[in-house]
Amino acid sequence: MSLSKYKITPIVSVVVWLAWLTILGFSSAFSYLIDNWEVAVTMIFGSAIAGGTSLGGGAVAFPVFTKLLHIAPADARIFSLAIQSIGMSAASLTIWLSGITVEWRIVRWGSLGGFLGIFLGLRFFAPIFPPDAIKMSFTLLLASFAMTLWVLSQKIKQRNSTIAYWGVREKQLFFLAGIMGGIISGLVGNGIDILVFSVMVLLFRLNEKIATSTSVVLMAINAIAGFALQVFFFHDFGEPVLSYWFAAIPVVVIGAPVGAILCNLLSRQTIANFLISLISIELVTSFVLIPPRAIVVCSSVVTLIVFSGLNYWMYRQGMTEVPEFDSL
Repeated sequence: MSLSKYKITPIVSVVVWLAWLTILGFSSAFSYLIDNWEVAVTMIFGSAIAGGTSLGGGAVAFPVFTKLLHIAPADARIFSLAIQSIGMSAASLTIWLSGITVEWRIVRWGSLGGFLGIFLGLRFFAPIFPPDAIKMSFTLLLASFAMTLWVLSQKIKQRNSTIAYWGVREKQLFFLAGIMGGIISGLVGNGIDILVFSVMVLLFRLNEKIATSTSVVLMAINAIAGFALQVFFFHDFGEPVLSYWFAAIPVVVIGAPVGAILCNLLSRQTIANFLISLISIELVTSFVLIPPRAIVVCSSVVTLIVFSGLNYWMYRQGMTEVPEFDSL
């Protein structure tokens, strides 16, 4: 496959780099980068994963920040939304300009639900859940997602290039998935991409590459909405998150578009195996580093049961036409 159609990628990166240097100044810009090099290195991998998979950059940033760099979960969540608003927007622009297939109907209805969900997550849910419970619950959500990837690679052979029928039920379904995913994004910095991806591939048997590009665009929109809420509504975007953000911007505008390109070039099985391995490492480190308090154990078990059960139900029901749902 020719790479000529991806020539827009370096242009996007250069424009952002020039804006970064102009706004901050050469000396200050590189001071941010050097002083927060751990953040920049983390986002080399996080941005590539964000642009090339349905996992989202927050799935790397949140656990690394909270477990290895000992950054407060609230700061990790704010950073995840802030940096994905840059990196995943760059990846989405690459996807759009390169002609990579996206299910725009899902983006529209998932985003509508996501706007409501991320507001609910940031405003009502994030303040009441203990940080260690959030960290472990997110790990178990990722574990459920890893099982989804394994099922896809082993069991599901029929894949669709589009959703054949699009009616009221389909709109309702992705709107509800957007609300639930937005709430998760409000807790940890990403999640709408993971949840909607599972609905696309398990229930509708949508091709994983199309589902991935769709989830990247969806998460970019959700991250922008969440970041805007943090800045203009909740007024909690400041130091040290601002410094982390300045340090990561020049990295993610390269990594995320490259990830989007690699996803379109690599085989589905290669991507799935990589993600399953990454999530397995995340699961092991969580069990080692997070003390098993009662609230942590209970929330984690509930998360695993709910999302594994939901994924199993979608796998069993999966077909080109969605089963009947009650009207909202």
